[in-house]
Order: sequence, then structure tokens, then C-alpha cells
Amino acid sequence: MRNPAMKRVEKWLKLSVLPPIGAAVIRGLGRSMRIETRGHEQVDALYREGKRVIIAFWHARQLMMPLTYRGSQAHILISQHRDGEIIARIVERFGFQCVRGSSTRGGAFALRELIRLGRSGADLVVTPDGPKGPRQFAKLGVVQLAKATGLPIVPLAFSCSKKNSSRAGIGSWSRIHGLGASICGAPPSGFREILMNRRWRRHAWSLRRP
Repeated sequence: MRNPAMKRVEKWLKLSVLPPIGAAVIRGLGRSMRIETRGHEQVDALYREGKRVIIAFWHARQLMMPLTYRGSQAHILISQHRDGEIIARIVERFGFQCVRGSSTRGGAFALRELIRLGRSGADLVVTPDGPKGPRQFAKLGVVQLAKATGLPIVPLAFSCSKKNSSRAGIGSWSRIHGLGASICGAPPSGFREILMNRRWRRHAWSLRRP
């Protein structure tokens, strides 16, 4: 059995030390990339009209998502698990607010809170496949959320690749010849249009090196 003092130290490290380090790593990675955004025009048009959206991305793509947001106020659904607390503290450093809950704990309350926030004029951010999967398979929660709020769903994705910096095709991680990334979006879809999983793969915002 572990020493209670060691447990307190471990908890302090995870909740107080790890979040600022995680946020710094995300910002550092962002500065090392040449970022290109694609497909954002219709989303920006919605914002100019004063409208809000539901942003949805796969759970495995969440690392760089704090750098992709183009709106002014977003509430992110994050699980009540202890790892979720770490993630919540990281994204809060980018100005996001969190709603805690998942399909296994606190889901009903979280859904009601997201509906209330969506109707009051906030953007909502969810991972439709959730932390437990199945991977890249959209669950019905995001559909129910769109139906209840009337907000369009905007699929979002992030990917990157190393740019070849020599004739031999050797990738470089330098500032000039470094990572190329894009953050892009498809036209917002109504909740009825996302039921088929393959549509997420076809229309999701894809980030590719220019």
C-alpha cells in the first residue's frame, strides 16, 4: 500500500504541475508548425451572423484542438474521470470552460447543462466517440444535443506531417522546414446528416501539409 504522503505528492504533481506543462507543450508545438486552415469560411460566416455551433472531433485528435477554435466562447464536455480533471485544467488555460460528465458518469446532468448553454448562445465542444470508444464511431449524444439546441454540427480534425527538406527526402523538425499542419472545416451539418459514420470521415476538417 502506498504512503499517503506520496499519494498527496502524486496528486499535486498531476493537478498543479502537469497542466501548465501540458499547455506549454501544446503552445510550443503550435509555434513549431506552419499551420494552414481549410474549410473555415462557412463557420466564420456563422459567427459573423451571431450564430453558434457544436464542434465535434474524435477523441484521439484532441491534443492540438485548443489552438483551432475560432469563436469567442466555448464549453467543452470532459469526463469526470481523474484524467479528465487534468485535461480540464489544461484547456482552461486556453480560455475554455468545461462541463464535466460522460456516458458512464454524470452524463444526464452534462447533457442538460450543454443544452442550456447552447440555447443561451455558447459554442459547444464534444468528442462523439468518447474516451472509451468505439474509436471514431459517433454516438447519439451529439445528435441529441444538436436536436435539442438547434445548433449545426461542425466536424473538426487535426493532422500534420513532416516536410521534406532535402532531395533524399529526409524530414526536418526545424522552424523553417518543420511540421506543416492545417485546421479545416466542412460545411456545418444538421443533426440528421451525421448519423452515418463514413460521413464524418469524408467531411471532417482535415489538416494536411500544404
